[in-house]
Amino acid sequence: MAVDSRTPVIVGVGQFTERIGDPDYRGMSAVDLATAAARAALTDTGADTAAVASAIDTIFGLRQFEISGPMPAVLGKSNNYPRSVANRLGADPARVVLEPVGGQSPQKLVTEAGALIVGGRADVVMIMGSEPGSTAKYFADREDKPDFTEHVDGQLEDRGHQIYSYIDEYTVTHGLTGAPVQYGLLDNARRSRLGLGVAEYRHTMAQLFAPMSKVAAKNPFSSSPVERSVEEVETVTGENRMICDPYPRLLVARDTVNQGAAAVLMSVESARRLGVPESKWVYLHGHSDLVEQPLLARVDLGASPAAVHAIDEALRVAGIGVDDIATFDLYSCFPFPVFVACEALGLAGDDPRGVTLTGGLPYFGGPGNSYSLHAIAETVTAMRDRPGQFGFVGANGGIMSKYSVGVYSTEPVEWRSCRSAELTAQVAELPTVAVTKTPEGTGTIETYSVRYDWPVRTGIIVGRLDSDGSRFMATSEDHELVALMSDGDPLGAKVAVTNTDNGNRATLA
Repeated sequence: MAVDSRTPVIVGVGQFTERIGDPDYRGMSAVDLATAAARAALTDTGADTAAVASAIDTIFGLRQFEISGPMPAVLGKSNNYPRSVANRLGADPARVVLEPVGGQSPQKLVTEAGALIVGGRADVVMIMGSEPGSTAKYFADREDKPDFTEHVDGQLEDRGHQIYSYIDEYTVTHGLTGAPVQYGLLDNARRSRLGLGVAEYRHTMAQLFAPMSKVAAKNPFSSSPVERSVEEVETVTGENRMICDPYPRLLVARDTVNQGAAAVLMSVESARRLGVPESKWVYLHGHSDLVEQPLLARVDLGASPAAVHAIDEALRVAGIGVDDIATFDLYSCFPFPVFVACEALGLAGDDPRGVTLTGGLPYFGGPGNSYSLHAIAETVTAMRDRPGQFGFVGANGGIMSKYSVGVYSTEPVEWRSCRSAELTAQVAELPTVAVTKTPEGTGTIETYSVRYDWPVRTGIIVGRLDSDGSRFMATSEDHELVALMSDGDPLGAKVAVTNTDNGNRATLA
C-alpha cells in the first residue's frame, strides 16, 4: 500500500539499563542514561546515525522524578535536559520540549509527534526519557557525590511539572503523597464493588502480576530479572513487606532503577531520504488520549471510564478488534490499571498473549514517566518480528487520571484522527460526588489504605457522611481502627470523624 509522504513512521527505538551490583555499574545521570538509549535508537534505524541525528528537528523529553515536583535534584541537574542529550548526540533541533508529569506521556507524545509530522510542522522527532533512581540511592550516604549540574543555552519549551493537577492541599494533608497509597484507595474500592475479601483479592492481584516476572526474567533491560511465583508475590515477608495496603512490595512499581528509552519518528519522505530500510518502519494505526475526572469527584473510585473510552477509541481508529491484537503492554504500576484495561478489553489474566512485553513495572522496572517508552520500544521490535500483526500499548498517568493508547503494526496506513477531545468532554460531564472538606459526625468507610512507610502506622480513609452522603477524607492513628484496617476488613465500617487544624481524624464509631 502506498501512503502519503507525510505519513509518520517509527523507525528507531532504544533502551538502556544499568543495575547496582553489575560490574560496570556507573551510577549514571539522567542525561547520560537518556543519551545511551538515544544512541541505541539512532543505531536501530539502520541508517547513518550522524545523518539521522543531524536531521532531528524536534526532541520531546520526559521528566524524571527529580524534576517532577518542587523538591531540588540532590545531585544536580541540567537546566535543559533535552538539549544536554542533543549535544551529546551531535543534534541541534530547532525545538525541544520538556513534558509534564504523567506515565501516559510517552504514548501521548508519539501521537503528538505523529500529528506534527503529518501536518508538516516536524520531519524528524525524537522522544526520550530516563530515570536515575538507583544513582540517587547509591550516592545517598556517600561522600563522593557527583555533581550532574549542567547549564545549556538554547530554546526550551518547559511545560511545567503540573504535579498539582493530580494532588492538592486537601489530599496531601490526608496522606496522598505517593502513588502506592493513591492506588491502594482505587484497588480497595474495586475490591468493595466486587465483594471480595482481603486475602481473596490479594491472591487475584498476585495471579495477575506473577506471570509478568517471567517475562522480566528474560528481558535483558529488566532492573530485576527474577521470576516470582504467585505465592511469593502474595505472601508478606521481611523481603516482601507491606508498603501501603493492599500492596506488599512485589505488587508495587520498582522506581529505584537506572533506565533510559528513546524512539525516533519521521515522515515516510524523510525515512526514504535518510535511507532508513522499510523493514524498520512501524505505523501507528490507532491512538487516543483521555483525561479522567478528578479523583474525589468520581462516582466509582474502583473504575475508570476514561481508560475504557481510550481503549475503545484506539481500537475503533485502528479498525480492529481485541482478537486481532498479537501483543499487549498494559501499564502496571499497581494491579488496578491492569484490571481496568483487562476488563475493558475482555482479556483474561491467563490469556496466552500476556499483558506485558517488558515484564511490568514491579519487575522490569518503573522508570517514572518513561516506562511506556520502554513498552513502545518492545512493541515496535515485536511488530518488526511479526509483520502485519498488531501491538497494543496502554499507558496510564497520575492517579488513573490520564490514559493513552497506541496500536502499532508494520502494515502501512495513513494517519487517522481520533475523538479524544470529544470523549474527554463526555467523561467530564459524568455525574460527580460532592466532597465535604471539614466533616463532623459519623460516616462509613468507602475505601481506604494503610501507610506502613510512616513512622506511625496510619490509616487513610475515604468515607461517606451519614448526614448527606457526601465524600470526605480522614486519617487515623487510632489503635482499634488501624488494627481493623491492617488485619481485618474495614470496608463499610462506621467511623466518627472530626475536623482539626491539620486535617480530619477518624475513629471507630
